[in-house]
Amino acid sequence: MNAPDAKRLRRAAYETNKLEKRLRRQVGEAIADFGMIGAGDRVMVCLSGGKDSYGLLDILLRLREVAPVDFEIVAVNLDQRHPGYPEHVLPDYLATLGIPFRIVVEDTHSIVKRVIPEGSTMCSLCSRLRRGILYRVAGELGATRIALGHHRDDILETLFLNLFFGGKLKSMPPKLVSDDGRHVVIRPLAYVKEADLARWAEVRQFPIIPCDLCGSQENLQRKQVKAMLRDWERRFPGRVETMFASLGRIVPSHLLDRTLFDFAAVAPTGAAQPEGDVAFDAVPLPMRSAATEDDDVDGPAS
Repeated sequence: MNAPDAKRLRRAAYETNKLEKRLRRQVGEAIADFGMIGAGDRVMVCLSGGKDSYGLLDILLRLREVAPVDFEIVAVNLDQRHPGYPEHVLPDYLATLGIPFRIVVEDTHSIVKRVIPEGSTMCSLCSRLRRGILYRVAGELGATRIALGHHRDDILETLFLNLFFGGKLKSMPPKLVSDDGRHVVIRPLAYVKEADLARWAEVRQFPIIPCDLCGSQENLQRKQVKAMLRDWERRFPGRVETMFASLGRIVPSHLLDRTLFDFAAVAPTGAAQPEGDVAFDAVPLPMRSAATEDDDVDGPAS
């Protein structure tokens, strides 16, 4: 092997190591910040066959090896009977991991195709049907947590979907009680960028299964929002990071929701108010250093 090839290989290994450490750190931080997983939890990881859920399962398995508490992992895939769905891929992959898993077969595809008019968005109904089945399976398995593969970009996109089309300031919470009130749903990838998950999927060579039901619909509102955010980040680097940070810095007194802040009780206090009447706080956010972000102060071996 010549010197340039050897150097490229060392550089690639260095970048892969940085990526793995970043993913593990971000998932670990999200789990700790929001109390997602505790001792004795049985975590049901919902595996779709896409890069995000593969990454979620992979990272949780790696974290479990070093976690300060013991918890179980069981993988669940819902085979919705899409035409041409490669039903052998996930069972074969999961068998190599040596973990418990269940493949649930439910023909939701036929229901969606029958109920939703041709050309209309199928995601909403498909998601509702899928959630109901997964909640039922979680009960059967005795799972105390249902882990979903939504990442940072999904959370931001949902914020703008609700803002533009739903008239609400609402996004995806990292932890919530399920629709039926019986389960706790967690999103351990809440701090993780989609681009990092895509890179990790390439590194790990996950056997990706594309969604040919809703993923092929090009005019979805979510795809439009995704394109908007991508354009903003290209033109204004750091904007997406700032927007995501704002989700953890809510100021109810400077919004309009009377259920969150008692505007009727506002009265002079005679003391200076830190928030005051400042509508825009032009204060730069604290930035992580490159060393902190990459978990490694040393460069690649030359």
